[in-house]
Amino acid sequence: MGRIELSRTAYSTNFVYLIKCLIGVIICYLLYKYIPQYPFYWAIVSVVVALSPDDSNQQAYDRMKANVLGCTVGLCLYPLHMSYLLMLCVGVVMTICIGIAFKVTHTLRSALAALVIVTIQEELEKHWYIALERVICVVAGCLVALMVTMLCNSIIRVNAKRLKPKA
Repeated sequence: MGRIELSRTAYSTNFVYLIKCLIGVIICYLLYKYIPQYPFYWAIVSVVVALSPDDSNQQAYDRMKANVLGCTVGLCLYPLHMSYLLMLCVGVVMTICIGIAFKVTHTLRSALAALVIVTIQEELEKHWYIALERVICVVAGCLVALMVTMLCNSIIRVNAKRLKPKA
């Protein structure tokens, strides 16, 4: 078995991604720990799904839009009286079609994860506020991911300018 070799660029990109994930998980865990009346464990799931190794703020915004899309579809379907399987299937079709229309196909996995989080039914009785609480927690996780991404990108840009040799 050979050694695994990483280029310097791949190592630094993955190291930054690791740091972003750790910061995002810690922030969302603190929300979960100190605001226990809300299901912020969904924020933890949301932040790790929304973060990625790329350093693009546009990608971070697109993942945020995709999560809002999935939450919105889930919230619209939640009050309908249909079987859970049918609700999920209709939600998947709607989320993918709307995602294609809004040209966010590269972030559809995030949208579909948000859809499932919002529509999943653990309780015997459906209460609209449960879906709304989940939307808030998913969006909180997305906002944390967006802020962490933007913060890391701005730190990287400042350091790159500082290290850039002057001509």
